[in-house]
Amino acid sequence: MALENKLGITDSAELAREEERISKKKAVELFESGYLDTLQAGTFKALSEIHRILLEDIYDFAGKIRDVNIAKSNFRFAPVMYLEAALLHIEQMPQSTFDEIIEKYVEMNVAHPFREGNGRSGRIWLDLMLKKEFRKVIDWSSVDKDDYLLAMQRSPIRDIEIKYVLKNALTNEINNRDMYMKGIDTSYYYEGYITYKSSEL
Repeated sequence: MALENKLGITDSAELAREEERISKKKAVELFESGYLDTLQAGTFKALSEIHRILLEDIYDFAGKIRDVNIAKSNFRFAPVMYLEAALLHIEQMPQSTFDEIIEKYVEMNVAHPFREGNGRSGRIWLDLMLKKEFRKVIDWSSVDKDDYLLAMQRSPIRDIEIKYVLKNALTNEINNRDMYMKGIDTSYYYEGYITYKSSEL
């Protein structure tokens, strides 16, 4: 079953293709317009705005906190009833060092505030923090897919691996659109998860 969408698509595979195509186009516009750099790095408001821009042509919930519980494989993200408190805590986390920024990124991934599109929005949000604090971003083209996914899966318990993977991919090429766009590639960074209604969890 495909998520309810503005495009009227009922096939989940077709929706995934259209979602990637449209969100990539929006990501380019976001990058080239300079609007991204006007957002306050590390805030949920910035993440929400990124998400809204990427997905507003596809979903009514673009930029809005999810109202259902979600899980991926055997991992359940933050329950809806605690989500707003979790987001407030994350926003208040420090981001003055590389380790602090990655810890904040990991916590936001655990929160998974949106129904869909958390990964690509989160990676832009991460780059925004790194760019503001250090004038660096992640060279997503040099991040191994399997290493990243495994490290992210383990990160809620042990974040040393994701810190290592991402630190080795830092670059000062903050205006390189190709590297930025690699982080939006949903076929590369798998974003699928199983969704459940709150009553089912």
